Amino acid sequence: MGRAHDLDLRLFEKVAGSRLPGMAVLPRLTRAADHGKLWLGTAAVMAATGGPTARRAARRGIGALVVASLTANTVMKYATRRSRPLLDSVPTVRRLPRPPRTHSFPSGHSASAAAFAAGVALESTRHGALVAPVAAAVAASRVYVGAHYPGDVVAGVALGLGAAALTCRWWPPRPEHHRMTHHPAAAPALQEGAGLIAVVNRSAGPDSARPLLPPVERLRLLLPQAEIIEQSAADDLGDLLDRAARDAAANGGVLGICGGDGSVNAAAVRAADHGVPLAVFPGGTLNHFALDTGIRTFEDTALALGRGEAVRVDLARARPADGASGPTVHFVNTFSVGLYPDLVRMRERLEGRIGKWPAAAVSLTRLLRTARPMEISLNGRPQKLWLLFAGNSLYSPEGPAPAHRTQLDDGLLDIRTVDANKRLARTRVVVSALTGTLGRSRVHTAARLPRLHLSGLRQARALAYDGEAGPVPDTLYLDKRDGALTVYRPATDESEALQRARTIAAGATAAYQQRGR
Repeated sequence: MGRAHDLDLRLFEKVAGSRLPGMAVLPRLTRAADHGKLWLGTAAVMAATGGPTARRAARRGIGALVVASLTANTVMKYATRRSRPLLDSVPTVRRLPRPPRTHSFPSGHSASAAAFAAGVALESTRHGALVAPVAAAVAASRVYVGAHYPGDVVAGVALGLGAAALTCRWWPPRPEHHRMTHHPAAAPALQEGAGLIAVVNRSAGPDSARPLLPPVERLRLLLPQAEIIEQSAADDLGDLLDRAARDAAANGGVLGICGGDGSVNAAAVRAADHGVPLAVFPGGTLNHFALDTGIRTFEDTALALGRGEAVRVDLARARPADGASGPTVHFVNTFSVGLYPDLVRMRERLEGRIGKWPAAAVSLTRLLRTARPMEISLNGRPQKLWLLFAGNSLYSPEGPAPAHRTQLDDGLLDIRTVDANKRLARTRVVVSALTGTLGRSRVHTAARLPRLHLSGLRQARALAYDGEAGPVPDTLYLDKRDGALTVYRPATDESEALQRARTIAAGATAAYQQRGR
């Protein structure tokens, strides 16, 4: 420790005695980063001006910052109790107006800066490249103003990087566009949307940020030649999609849907049945299918339509087996029986009074206390389960965090179960989920299968598919319609900020022309 401290002191003295040009900004920058204000402001700007990727990056950056700041300031500083450097060799003009009173090791400013920059970069390398130089300057400023030794800064940066990496354990970052494995499919190029019939679900949940324009106006702005059908209060979404799919098939056109995953599910079935391509405009709360396909914004889909760029997608289904009667349900994302369908039903009964997310929390608390396991057979083998989950293609990674898919036409079902025969199975699976070790839990199993036969489902009171709930027959056969869907998706990534700027400019131009007329 003595040698390390001597080296730290020598480096500190060298920085204190330096006269480097352009460093006058560092004292102001270090004050701007006090209490995380610089990073909170940056996150707010990203969320307000960027798209879904920028908002995810901002959320992860702030989450990593909170972890790093709490660890540095409430644990490590008081564990090490290192004194601050003496300021005799630091020019007065550089010193902080109010010297810090806490301990020196590690640098909290450096930890917060590194955590925020790394968290942002995990979601978006573009945004991370913009934030990283500022974060590096904040870390360097702590030595320049005499607040920390270089070793404090290095330790803070390491802590921040570790905090950002830790967020991936419970919240895996969504892969960027170029890391997705999608196979191209033939689709017509529709200039300005000519030939597109798009149905807008007016009851779909909004995205996390207020849109620039209402969905219908935004679609008309981006695709002025398209036929846009907005669902009214008296319309049935299924009937609108049936008519739109028939007309698109008759005219060699394209079916479009603006809504959430439930709406996309309904449109996908009709597009596959009529043999027409599907254009998805993410207008729901979560938009899992659109994001897994690589579609973040309306502009992404409009760009793909104009270029004729599309990919193949499997359509999974659950249909009655062994002569049982009942409807076939399709799913583009997930299917489940057990705890989750019961959760969906209970949440739907409460959300009208207290809201969706509070209703989900209350329902989960009640369900974990009162639920009973189900005894079913999988491919003829009896099982006692809390939950069976089937994903349309492989979800990764395993665990409780929001998962994603990098390929949507692998021909496989991602089957996962929670075994109820193990002692304290519910408690163990919750603990495993909270600690990020669900993939190694003995009560959790995973398999990749092209098909699965389920029987003895009487105890499973409901099934859930793509966020919707429905009745369950006694037997079900799960399989896939391989490559049944053609979905528009741009082959190359484009900056969300550039997309938004163009949309704003186009809207301003249209408004000016309207006033002129």
